[in-house]
Amino acid sequence: MKTIKYAALLGLSTLLFSCVATKKYDALNASYQRSLESDKSCEDQLNAMKSMNNDLNNKNKDLTDQVDYLKKNSNQVLSTLQDMSVLSGKQAESMKQSMATLSEREAYIKDLQSAIQRKDSLNLNLVLNLKKSLGNTDDQDINIKVEKGVVYIDISDKLLFNSGQYTVTNKAKPVLGKIANVLNAHPELDVMVEGHTDSVPIHNAVLADNWDLSVKRATSVIRILEQEYKISPVRMTAAGHGKYDPVAENNSASGRALNRRTRIIVLPQLDQFFKLMVKE
Repeated sequence: MKTIKYAALLGLSTLLFSCVATKKYDALNASYQRSLESDKSCEDQLNAMKSMNNDLNNKNKDLTDQVDYLKKNSNQVLSTLQDMSVLSGKQAESMKQSMATLSEREAYIKDLQSAIQRKDSLNLNLVLNLKKSLGNTDDQDINIKVEKGVVYIDISDKLLFNSGQYTVTNKAKPVLGKIANVLNAHPELDVMVEGHTDSVPIHNAVLADNWDLSVKRATSVIRILEQEYKISPVRMTAAGHGKYDPVAENNSASGRALNRRTRIIVLPQLDQFFKLMVKE
């Protein structure tokens, strides 16, 4: 019986010792693993620091190279400036004249811009006066607009002429009279009258072609403006474009109607325009 008890105690002691040894082993192993992980982490950090150090060294080399380059070029710039100072001393008067010329050009440009603004203001006033003078005239028969600093008055052929004719109708003369009143109030402006036709060919004993018709229509309008409304012929020019300057396609009746027109172009005389640049 004692033997059994002793054996049992021995077995229990062995078991307890085995458990304690296992726990210590596990603890030591865990500590070792943590140490390895710590060493790996340190190694990784060390490698990262080495990489950063290499980058810094490279950047430092680049900066050093740039500094050396700047130093070298600074010397060249200083040398160039010294050379320039010698040249500028010899050419000082020439440079002063060049600067004076630039200043004069700048002043000229400013005066030109001011003149253009004043001309635009005059054009706006002219358009307002024309529309006020024409009053209730059908907008389909007369169109007034400003493009690129020039006033255009487009008058349909059905208002001015009978079909295929170039004699101004009596009903159109009052309209031309109203336009003439405004033009007479602006003697500083020149007038060009252009005739335009559609592409339908015309030829008879009087007219050679559409071009001929367009010129004769422009001339007829100018004669009315001169003879009946006293606009100086020196201010006026007659021109004909025939079918060659359409504003619409000629393949429809409405398009052809738009192309059959007389255009009165109001533009400043060149000498009068440059007078606008004279400071008052």
